[in-house]
Amino acid sequence: MGAQGKITDVPGIRVGQQQKSDGGSLTGVTVVLPPAGTVGSVDVRGGGPATFETDALDPTTLSQRVDAVVLTGGSAYGLVAARGAQRWCEENGRGLPVPGGLVPIVPAAAIFDLGRGGDFFARPNEAMGYAATAAAAAEPEGHDVERGNVGAGTGAVIGRGKYKGGVGTASITLGNGVVVGALAVVNALGLPLGAAAEAAHGMEPAAPDSPPLNTTLVVVATNAVLSKADCKRTSSAAQAGLARALNPSHTLADGDTVFCLATGAVDLDLGNGLPRPFDLITLQSAAADVVTEAILDGVSRAGSVTTPAGEIAAYGPVVRYHGPI
Repeated sequence: MGAQGKITDVPGIRVGQQQKSDGGSLTGVTVVLPPAGTVGSVDVRGGGPATFETDALDPTTLSQRVDAVVLTGGSAYGLVAARGAQRWCEENGRGLPVPGGLVPIVPAAAIFDLGRGGDFFARPNEAMGYAATAAAAAEPEGHDVERGNVGAGTGAVIGRGKYKGGVGTASITLGNGVVVGALAVVNALGLPLGAAAEAAHGMEPAAPDSPPLNTTLVVVATNAVLSKADCKRTSSAAQAGLARALNPSHTLADGDTVFCLATGAVDLDLGNGLPRPFDLITLQSAAADVVTEAILDGVSRAGSVTTPAGEIAAYGPVVRYHGPI
């Protein structure tokens, strides 16, 4: 069964995607576009990340708002897609006011998919980042999110390249209208649920010289009022959902990165009469849950592909330890 809900169940959150899967390409860009005034932070747990502007999301830095988040293929080369998202934001009046204009705050993170379509030099570019951002802005409130072999998940793989990974999403509604959603791009060395899944798919444990291409990128979003420090702690807590879904995770060669966005539309009051810190803990636990579901959704929705570089099979439905959230 697929994950329940989608990140766009968080009011104001929109997602745009662009991809290319011909002419030697198998890559793309996914942009999460929040409403103006959204607060954000990030937790980078992997030892081999490809990121852009994540330092600006530290709670001790000047900027408080996030104008867009870019998830992209192309490894470090693909981070140029963030420039396209920045350009769209500037043209549309989004950004940190500075003398003479605006500086959009657009953090980004990339997966390694170089050469998976046959051409090592086929990578996302600035134009794809711009187009994905414009596509997100054109979507209606609460729109559906395409999943599987789309956007940054176009060239994603799991199981040391044997199976296809992709884009997945999920959400949950807590008390008093607080919504928590997640979107994941799953490009993992391992497989869902670890050794049991590997055995079921006839795979031996990873060899020491297996390619270290294990990166999962996640955006968590909520409509609750959170500070930048709250977002930082929530993105950190949400990494537990990644570790529950995939084995291995957070290794030296990973780029595992979780962003957290808070639109601030509703107070964090779940209606249980408890002090706010307890509601925050509940929200953070829910964030981990939706991350797990988004990752498993991305694996389930990804379809097989055939390119000049070879065939990548679909993994198929995943077995959950628990029911849908």
